[in-house]
Amino acid sequence: MTQAEIKLCSLLLHEHFGEIVEKIGTHLVRTGSQVLRVIASDTGLLLDQVKKALCVLIQHNLVTFQLQKRGWVEYEVQCGRVLRILRYPRYIYTAKTLYGDTGELIVEELLLNGQLTMSAVVRKVADRLTETMEDGKTMDYADVSNTFVRLADTHFVQRCPLVPESPQSPEVPPPPAPTLVINEKDMYVVPRLNLIGKGKRRRSCEEEEDGEPRAKKQKQEGESSEPPPDDGIYWQVNIDRFHQHFRDQAIVSAVANRMDQTSSEIVRTMLRMSEVTTSSGAPYTQPLSSNEIFRSLPAGYNIVKQVLDQYLTLLADDPLEFVGKSGDSGGGMYTVNLHKALASLATATLESIVEERFGSRCARIFRLLLRKKHLEQKQVEDFAMIPAKEAKEMLYKMLSENFVSLQEIPKTPDHAPSRTFYLYTVNVPAAARMLLHRCYKSVANLMERRQFETKENKRLLEKSQRVEAILASMQATGAEAAQLQEIEEMITAPERQQLETLKRNVNKIDASENQVDETIFVLESFIESTVKRP
Repeated sequence: MTQAEIKLCSLLLHEHFGEIVEKIGTHLVRTGSQVLRVIASDTGLLLDQVKKALCVLIQHNLVTFQLQKRGWVEYEVQCGRVLRILRYPRYIYTAKTLYGDTGELIVEELLLNGQLTMSAVVRKVADRLTETMEDGKTMDYADVSNTFVRLADTHFVQRCPLVPESPQSPEVPPPPAPTLVINEKDMYVVPRLNLIGKGKRRRSCEEEEDGEPRAKKQKQEGESSEPPPDDGIYWQVNIDRFHQHFRDQAIVSAVANRMDQTSSEIVRTMLRMSEVTTSSGAPYTQPLSSNEIFRSLPAGYNIVKQVLDQYLTLLADDPLEFVGKSGDSGGGMYTVNLHKALASLATATLESIVEERFGSRCARIFRLLLRKKHLEQKQVEDFAMIPAKEAKEMLYKMLSENFVSLQEIPKTPDHAPSRTFYLYTVNVPAAARMLLHRCYKSVANLMERRQFETKENKRLLEKSQRVEAILASMQATGAEAAQLQEIEEMITAPERQQLETLKRNVNKIDASENQVDETIFVLESFIESTVKRP
């Protein structure tokens, strides 16, 4: 792991879980897998604090544990999973786009809690939705439950691994750490629950009508009630499925930009038909016949079969090779070449960054090297039609920034410069890794800047929150307009302007983080696709 990734992990853990969890998480990122006692001694924290922090990290799927041969339990942080915290807002927004407010809150609750039972999620979401509704209206548990089932059917949520049931015998002591297992067939099977009820609103008064404190009454109710029927079946967000959706959206958008809307809709239909049957790391989608694609097109697209075949032929003949033809049965079998599509997206990202940083002439040279693979300096000058001096400066500038590389091919064993070919080339995976490292560094800088802005205006923010709380309580009690105005005037005009500037700056930083994360996603997906799996 690079220093930029370690720093970003540390900042994300500190922002979401606090100082103690961040200290233990960063220690595990730096050192790898460790046993409990070693973590406690190295970090200088109490054993109880370390245990609680590890429980939080395990609950949020950020740390895994494994029983070693000598009987020790080692804890290891999942660095990639920690970095995914940066993408949480995007997961939630995607769920809202696909499944509405209910889907958004289900994914949000699962991300906030790490792992939850279906019954707990349904109750929490129904209560939150009821809070936002008008008086007299409530959210039915059945509606929330139906949305949860749809999320599970499309694999956006999945079951967590469980402790296997084994007969307990007094002679054999239980192992120091359980081995969690999950059957792939059961991963998306929703338990049959008869959840009847509606969301409840929070009550403002602490005492109930009978004078008994609410906390005590809730505790008594909790003790008397039976455990839910899905007790022990926990659910989590399937991050790989969200990434698959983001990748599909990027491919559809790229096809729309290159061709037209109808082509992108055909590719979207192919991806939608194979989204559950194709694994996230597969190089191709499942082969689909022209007839199947035609039947699955949206109702709004009134194109005849002959036109569809023409579009599919056009897509298959395109130099980018997003769509490939794998057979002639059923009117022709077609697949989406996912790895080639990711390579094209990553290359387009590199081209865009070179153009932004070094100008259009450098981008011309960069595209030329991508197309021709290897070129000498004289050839670059001739093909790009750029004067020798300028071409040399541009090549050296990109070489110093690691966007292009230089390969030596000697004619003789002594590597004499006069008898050596010097060829410029673009190593796309290496350039993507370099750029990914810079993106991590950029996000860490943005987070630090946001924390600095918030810290500098901490007193003003606290004052603003106090005033808003007073205003809310007075409005609830039916205060007069003059009284409310008097409270609002506690924040002076310069302070109000300062708050507006702070809000604008923080919004810009948040938007920048999301934009950089989009670049990170494209580059990470491409790098993962180039890694050969065993």
